Amino acid sequence: MSNNEPKLSWTSHPLRDYPLTSIVLIVFIIILSAALWQIAVVSWEMPLFFYLGMGIFFFSLITYFIPTRYEFYEDNIVIYYLFVRIERVYSNFGCFYTDKKGVMLSTFKAPRRLDSFRGQSIRFSKTRSEKDELIKLLNEKIGNQV
Repeated sequence: MSNNEPKLSWTSHPLRDYPLTSIVLIVFIIILSAALWQIAVVSWEMPLFFYLGMGIFFFSLITYFIPTRYEFYEDNIVIYYLFVRIERVYSNFGCFYTDKKGVMLSTFKAPRRLDSFRGQSIRFSKTRSEKDELIKLLNEKIGNQV
């Protein structure tokens, strides 16, 4: 762990940053939960299926609802979720590539379908003010931009 100041840091909170998308998502969750309640609880009389299904669905979207703090140090990256801290060193990654919401750090030398499982997704803030500096830093540390 680095005790010095981060070279680059920002916080991303999609729920607050994209209000229209957030409203649509919340309405979708309400409609989905009402439909699942009707099927699982009313028709099947199995409330466990409703709670289990909604729990898994909500857990898969949890990073959208909580703020994420990114800190880039000289030798590693530290990502803070609500109660979780992830630390990765740059040498773990073989390449990186950008998309419209952020950067994907891949453990392979070229993009693969396993990147969402093995790699690390870095989401930009709404202003994207850190994008150019982040790309420059990743080119120095990883060097293989695809």
